[in-house]
Amino acid sequence: MSRTTPTNVAASAKPGPPSACPAIVQSRPKNMLAAPSAGGGSGGTDGAGGLTRYGWVTPHGNQDGGGRGRGSAWAECYRAGDMPTVHHVERHFTGSEAVRDIVIGMSDGLTVPFALAAGLSGAVAVSRVIVTAGLAEIAAGSIAMGLGGFLAARSDAEHYANEEAREHREVQELPGEEAREIVEVLGRYGLTAKEVAPIVAGLRRRPGAWVDFMMRFELGLERPDPGRAVRSALTIAGAYIAGGLIPLAPYFVAASPRAALPASVGVTLVALFLFGLVKGRFTGAPPLRSAVQTAGIGGLAAAAAFALARAFA
Repeated sequence: MSRTTPTNVAASAKPGPPSACPAIVQSRPKNMLAAPSAGGGSGGTDGAGGLTRYGWVTPHGNQDGGGRGRGSAWAECYRAGDMPTVHHVERHFTGSEAVRDIVIGMSDGLTVPFALAAGLSGAVAVSRVIVTAGLAEIAAGSIAMGLGGFLAARSDAEHYANEEAREHREVQELPGEEAREIVEVLGRYGLTAKEVAPIVAGLRRRPGAWVDFMMRFELGLERPDPGRAVRSALTIAGAYIAGGLIPLAPYFVAASPRAALPASVGVTLVALFLFGLVKGRFTGAPPLRSAVQTAGIGGLAAAAAFALARAFA
């Protein structure tokens, strides 16, 4: 998921000219820029293209009827609080764990059932057998993959809890050693012991924050989400099922396995390409490069699995 963080948001508008400012805003020259200025020009100077004391640049003269330039009129609106505000927006992707689970489930779901179906295509003459075997594999694979994701997330949570308990003990029993470790950690960022001393003193007064600091910056561990294990299991299993049904779909409608195999290859490659596009869109990677990379790697994995399946068929 992406998170939007607005900054530099203006305070509530101050009282100002209720009718003049909107008209001035609409009539602002397109080339008028905001720039810092210590200039004190006004009147005709602004209209001729100078800097107002509030920093509005008017490259071309544009005076109003009262002999004042639009630059100074804009300055008055700016001072009154009626100027439009520019918002600085930061977008950060925060759903890396969910994307990782989807990638794990979808990539396995697209390749393993495809290899099974392709390997059986030359050994059996009835599509129904391949469909039955494929559905059984999807059911077993999704359960196994989901269970693996659940156990991995639970292991991460248990590891964090054990390390957190150890840090609590060390903060209470060995505060001097822990303080020295803070100096070492922040020293990697170029801070001296003298600069770190106020931070150490502040953390000594806040044992909970001290432990959180050591967990993150000394051990590199983030507090796990309590519901992460269940979500990971469901996400991986669901992605595996969705991916596994794609290469198996042609076998539901084709008259024979040999007729379904080319269609299965085609839809699997298209699915890998589209999956790479979506993955690149969410992770910030170039979508086309992500699509080609995913299709290429997934295609090679599917081809290798297909060769092994045919070898043992």
